[in-house]
Amino acid sequence: MAQTSNIPLDTASVISTVLEGMLYGFSLLMFIGTSWALFRRNVSRAANLRMATVACSLLLFSTAHMIIDIIRTEEGLVQQRSTFLGGPIAFFSDVAQWSFVYKNLLYTLQTLVGDGVVIYRCYVVWQSWYIIIIPCVMWCSVAVTGAGSVYSISQATVNKEDIFAPGSGPWITSFLAATLFTNLLSTSLLAYRIWSIGRRMTNVALATGIMWPVVRVILDAGILYSLSLLAALVCFIAQNHGHYVLLDMIMPIISITFYMVIIRITITKNSSQASQEPSSSFSNYLARRSRGRISYADQQQYSMRRMEVHITQLTEHEFDPGKPCSSSDDNPPGISPPKFAAKFNSVA
Repeated sequence: MAQTSNIPLDTASVISTVLEGMLYGFSLLMFIGTSWALFRRNVSRAANLRMATVACSLLLFSTAHMIIDIIRTEEGLVQQRSTFLGGPIAFFSDVAQWSFVYKNLLYTLQTLVGDGVVIYRCYVVWQSWYIIIIPCVMWCSVAVTGAGSVYSISQATVNKEDIFAPGSGPWITSFLAATLFTNLLSTSLLAYRIWSIGRRMTNVALATGIMWPVVRVILDAGILYSLSLLAALVCFIAQNHGHYVLLDMIMPIISITFYMVIIRITITKNSSQASQEPSSSFSNYLARRSRGRISYADQQQYSMRRMEVHITQLTEHEFDPGKPCSSSDDNPPGISPPKFAAKFNSVA
């Protein structure tokens, strides 16, 4: 049984709904930014369509979860406050309530989508099925334990007022642990691969300008999600009602971590491209000179200066998983610095 010093469930419901609403509003703004980033990306339509589908799915699940939370809070505190036997605390303790079952189903789907995206990014960066075998097995364990958790609480008849009961507690503990391990493993593999490729690059400016911001944002997203999961797992093992608050907060956090990677990588790519473009005044000068319209002022401005022109050519190649990759001595197999920088659009 839960400890009597726990936070009351009606209080936990109000706190979790308020905090989830705040994070949901922030994730909604980031969804708008993600849509802008996907519109500006110069990649294949299929890659953009995949990421747009994931973004819309996460938004849909988060919105449905937010609506159900509001309905559940209103039912427990207003509609059935006096009619439900035991009052609001007994209502929120009943794990067999339809609102509790469906919100946990949405949380499971959101988790599967979020973890699946990280595993997909690992595959794109590593270009190897062998690397993602263990993450895929762990993802399947997340699906199995998540389905078991939802089924166990929906069929609860004995001790249905106690979520920590033997019928549902082990399923939920296994689900949270599997999710935490899957996210840590996938994020570590992804960040290590990007870091190792950046370290081998011969172009130091490209490596520091593109790779390290990408590594930082991936680590930031992974750490934010992992810490939230760890806190929820610890609270659940300790049979503390704070896990209700944390799990509701994790729902929009999954969306936020996905959106922030796409937005930050797009901003980094645009900044890198802008730093490589020649200045506009010199471009205008070359254009006027090619048309024979150079003035005396232009001659005075540019004739006395020694100028160096560095031309960088960046070629984008669409990633084809079925095509074998080439290798070189300076770069990882199948990836040269310009190609890898362009491929990050597919990762995001």
